[in-house]
Amino acid sequence: MKFLSSAAAAALVASTLPAFAQDVSCPIKVGVLHSLSGTMAISETTLKDTMEMLVDIQNDKGGLLGCELEAVVVDPASDWPLFAEKARELLTVQNVDVIFGAWTSVSRKSALPVLEELNGLMFYPVQYEGEESSKNVFYTGAAPNQQAIPATDYFLEELGVEKFALLGTDYVYPRTTNNILEAYLKDKGIAEEDIFVNYTPFSHSDWSKIVADVVALGADGKKVGVISTINGDANIGFYKELAAAGISADDIPVVAFSVGEEELSGLDTTNLVGHLAAWNYFQSADTEANEEWVASWKERMGDDRVTNDPMEAHYIGFNMWVNAVTEAGTTDVDAVRTAMYGQEFPNLTGGTSVMLPNHHLAKPVLIGEITEDGQFDIISQTEEVPGDAWTDFLPESAVLKSDWAELGCGMYNTDTSTCVQIKSNY
Repeated sequence: MKFLSSAAAAALVASTLPAFAQDVSCPIKVGVLHSLSGTMAISETTLKDTMEMLVDIQNDKGGLLGCELEAVVVDPASDWPLFAEKARELLTVQNVDVIFGAWTSVSRKSALPVLEELNGLMFYPVQYEGEESSKNVFYTGAAPNQQAIPATDYFLEELGVEKFALLGTDYVYPRTTNNILEAYLKDKGIAEEDIFVNYTPFSHSDWSKIVADVVALGADGKKVGVISTINGDANIGFYKELAAAGISADDIPVVAFSVGEEELSGLDTTNLVGHLAAWNYFQSADTEANEEWVASWKERMGDDRVTNDPMEAHYIGFNMWVNAVTEAGTTDVDAVRTAMYGQEFPNLTGGTSVMLPNHHLAKPVLIGEITEDGQFDIISQTEEVPGDAWTDFLPESAVLKSDWAELGCGMYNTDTSTCVQIKSNY
């Protein structure tokens, strides 16, 4: 594909677009803010590869606004404060037009003040705890009502779980999600003493006592289930200890929110068959669009590379951003933000994702069962569920609403009819 020179492209853009779009310069730079080293590299490197692939695909289509796209990759190295530094570098030194990045909530929250200070735009592709709404972030992963709550309902209604072990890595996403789940479980009649909560550091490796505590929880014969918000390479040790203790999915089922195909590709899944994960996408989704996506990915990266949910979130977010830029006729953040509301794009599991005024997507919830080949057998799939920035199960959040399109506010108190604040809590 032959592209116009920067000067020629700029001239073409200037002659065909409104006045506010005349500052578009080539190439259009796409910042990629994902850890390529450290504890989260096991999960985030694939997302860097995904963004480079999406940029190449768009360039093969002719680029955007007459310009070629360029992926600008930095490595925040699983070092949370470094996400702020690298976000600033992308926006002020590299002059990127948009950022796709972060995995953990602590890394996202590290970048938030920089994004809001400099009016940058970031697409965040991973399930998270909600309780946040920034005008500078589009949240394309699942909110709690699109993952944690449906998975808990599955345990309660389909598996008859009576006692819950909430196991998480010690940072904001697991702690906030588990606060929501504790409130939800109590609302469903689960006694406080039947809820076991435990947090471990990133890269935790000694799981013997914790697994023993989970087993002991069911000493009275009640059905125990584990809800896992364990992140990164700590999952390897956790599942190995489960297997070593002879715990099967029939004995104590685990549903994970941060374990997908990429994480399983490094494990012997023989003893994990039957355990669960809740996402909005699995590689095993039987659709024509997904078949094409998986084939393109494997052709580029190799047959041993798998796809996963955050990849689909980047796939949806990137294509929505491309369409919003095209509609706005500019990469200007404010114009693109406005054009994002109501954007629709087919997801890879069937149906269509929609960007809501609260900067979250409406998309389906899937529950998958781990198979011997490291894939997931999809055993439950809903219609599109609108993502909710503020949970209904914490009193202080139940009164809050996010609506950037009409109200211009991400934290609107519906009781007082006032905007609590514009910038995020860090």
